[in-house]
Amino acid sequence: MITTLKTMIRDEEGATMVEYGLLVALIALVAIVGVTLLGTSLKTLFSNVASSV
Repeated sequence: MITTLKTMIRDEEGATMVEYGLLVALIALVAIVGVTLLGTSLKTLFSNVASSV
């Protein structure tokens, strides 16, 4: 039983999956913010071009 407990404590597979999940969530958040800011900038640029024409 003690051997089984030691094996469970040393098992880091679940922690690695959590780290990968957090990394994917962070990348997705950065991508969403980037696309949102880029979209706002492009909207402003196209509005300025349309009003110039």
